[in-house]
Formats: sequence, structure tokens, C-alpha cells
Amino acid sequence: MGSGVKRIAILGSTGSIGQQALDVIRAFPTKFQVRGLAAGENIKLLEQQLEEFEPQLFYCSVEPDFSYQGKFMTMEEIASHDDVDLTVIATSGKAGLFPTIAALQAGKTVALANKEVLVMAGNIVTTEATQHDVQILPVDSEHSAIWQCLLGEESEPHRLFLTASGGPFYHHSQSQLDRVTVEQALRHPTWKMGKKVTIDSATLMNKGLEVIEAHHLFAIPVDRIEILVHPQSLVHSIIEFADGSMKAQLSFPDMHLPIQYALCYPERLPNPELPRLDLSRKEILSFEPVDYAQFPCLKLALDAARLGGTYPAALCAADEVAVEFFLQGKIRFTDIATIVSNALEQHQSIAQPSIEEIFAADEKTREMTLQIVHDISLC
Repeated sequence: MGSGVKRIAILGSTGSIGQQALDVIRAFPTKFQVRGLAAGENIKLLEQQLEEFEPQLFYCSVEPDFSYQGKFMTMEEIASHDDVDLTVIATSGKAGLFPTIAALQAGKTVALANKEVLVMAGNIVTTEATQHDVQILPVDSEHSAIWQCLLGEESEPHRLFLTASGGPFYHHSQSQLDRVTVEQALRHPTWKMGKKVTIDSATLMNKGLEVIEAHHLFAIPVDRIEILVHPQSLVHSIIEFADGSMKAQLSFPDMHLPIQYALCYPERLPNPELPRLDLSRKEILSFEPVDYAQFPCLKLALDAARLGGTYPAALCAADEVAVEFFLQGKIRFTDIATIVSNALEQHQSIAQPSIEEIFAADEKTREMTLQIVHDISLC
């Protein structure tokens, strides 16, 4: 292995972010070496990835129907392995939490693409990073933009502005939202993402989760983080400083860019495979405030952020259950917010929870949400 080669583990390698991370690695074969790959149930794609990258460590959540000479390990073991320098957490849901903590405790740099890790246990995760003097590199385009804007600044920001495309249903009427189909909700106007994240983007739940992430990543109070609807999706975040000056990060809306920045940091490397932004061909950039009444999931997320404790974990659990039922065609698009709201109203929060209490809250909320969905289905 040559000098300066980063040894990478990707958890969630068959998902959207995982596949794009491997695209970046393909573009820089002398910069990276894949040491571990972990996937869920898509073992056919995992087998192809193993054959191409030949990592020594692998994992999948179901028994593989292929033989491979690498060593089968848990995600926690892969994330913290001695032969790994940087672990990409690209799993979905709570599955990324323990591997993230394991990687941080082992002194590994973490490139974090999983929202729930910080939303559910932000205080615990950031404390682990501080105690072990390890960096958490954000992969989300909005948080990558904030990170890039803050580099070199000694003063903390006065406000953060996260931008949102508005999704496919911005300015839709309530009656139109009631009739939204799964196929319509999965057609995001800008980004190519997994199904769960795409639905969260349509409800704007994802933007609320991103506020909680930003709060933990950058130690900024929730009330100093604002959201702007920016349909062009070219400005990914804006920083305002105490003197009123602002910094923004712009780039073509392609997740390969923030993924590459996290993997290559502190270098910026040219990649001819990635699209360039041509501002001369674009309309004037526009911004507008969010209509919270039209997107109640966003308000629910912000309320959970302010309440803290286990409320964010309950939010994630209820949303995950509700979104899955919507994807199955069993509830309406607008039922997602109703279900999450009912679950949060019944939640009994713990102010400073342990990991065990966070997972207990997650499990209890899932059970509660299933009952709420059942009750709605009977109406």
C-alpha cells in the first residue's frame, strides 16, 4: 500500500450514498483502498462490489448465497478495524448508530451520511468524537456546505441557513396533497436518493432532521438555524456572521461532490466525471420562507429538536414506520404527519438518555406507531 492511501470501510455500500462513494473511489484508484463493505439484503450487488474491490472484510444482514474469501464481520467490527482509516456510515435508520460509536471509540475518522445517528443520539456521538479526538465529516450536501463555509473562520456563525428544494409538492393545496401517490412522491425534482429519504424530502421531514444534525455538528442552538426554500438547489447552505456578512457554498446538485469532499479532505481533487455548475445558464437564484402549515412534518421535527431528550429518537421511529406504510400504499401521504404527531403526543421523554434508553424509546415508539396506523386504517 502506497504512502497516503486512505483505507476505507463503507457501511451501506449497496445504497444510494454507498454506491456513489464507490464511484468516487473508482475515480481515484491511487488514493483509496476499500478494506470493508457492509450491506443489507441486496447481496447480488454486494457480491459484485466484493468482486470488484476485493475488501478483506464484509457483512450483510442475510446469509449470503455466494462464497468469498474475505472475513465476515459485524458492522461494528468493520467500522473499528485496525486496517481502516475512514469509515463511511451510509446505512439508513438506527442501524448506523452502534457502528458510528465503535468507529469513534477506535479513533477512526467518520464520514457520516446517516441522519438518524445524530438525530437520535447527537450528544452521545459528539461527546465520543471529542473524547477520542476524532473528526465527524458530514456527507449531506447542506452540512458539507456549512463545514466548507466555516473552514478558516475563527468567529462562530450568528445564524445558519439550510436550503430546501421544496420537494415535488411545494405550493400544492391540501386536497392535492391528500391525493399524492407513492410514484409521485418518489419523483424528486432535483436529487436522486433512496426511497425513505425521498419521501422525507417530499414531506420536508428531512429538513427538520438536518436542523437537528446541524445543531449537534456545529454546536449551534436550534433557534439560530433557519430554512429557506431554494428551488434551484444550487446554494446548499448559507452562513451569517455577527457583522452581517454571509458565506454560501454553491455546486451542481450531485451527491458525488460532498461525498468526494469528505473522502478526499483536506484535499480538493479534480474529477472530470462530475458535472460543473455554469451560473451563466441559470435563472436568478431565488429564496423564500417555508410554509410550515403546508408541511407539518417539518414543524414536528423542529418541536422535537427543541424538546430534546428522547423526542428526536421517537420522531425518527414514528416517521420510519409511517413512511414504510405509505410506501406500501396503506396510508395517505398526509397521514404521515398525523401519525408522527400522535406518536410524539404519547411519548414520555427522558431528558438525558443513555444509548439503552434511546433504543428503548425507539422500540416503544415503533409499537405505539403501529397501533396508531392500525387505528387510522380502521377509520
